[in-house]
Amino acid sequence: MVNYYQTKIGVLEIKEENGAITEIGLVKEIKKGEENSLLKQAFIEISEYLDGKRKNFTFNTNPKGTSFQKQVWNALLTIPYGTTCSYKDIAIKINNPKAYRAVGLANNKNPIMIVIPCHRVIGSNGKLVGYAGGLNIKEQLLKLERDNYESI
Repeated sequence: MVNYYQTKIGVLEIKEENGAITEIGLVKEIKKGEENSLLKQAFIEISEYLDGKRKNFTFNTNPKGTSFQKQVWNALLTIPYGTTCSYKDIAIKINNPKAYRAVGLANNKNPIMIVIPCHRVIGSNGKLVGYAGGLNIKEQLLKLERDNYESI
């Protein structure tokens, strides 16, 4: 099941299968979709996050990917709200310190933006690097977290 929602950062497409969110991504326009309680919950929690009122998400997720990608995505979930780390940091975290390029590729394939916080990964030089939603969205999300780090 899939539905589309207007948010502060654009139109989100949220997909659900078997009681878990499998994809969240930006799309150009709202299309006709279907809504169930899980899709609605995901939208509400993401809206709360975008309003600076939520740090963590409570709904089930089940991203589709390779075992390596899932290992990287699980490591992304450990990056605390309001902080950043590098691809190399993630590679070290998954006990594969030379795999930072592969980590970057897995990060780029993250199907559940915001919830699996790939926006918190930056270049080792401290610069913002690639983001599926665009660097302007990545910058907005990081600023949102910095601005609300203490208040939630």
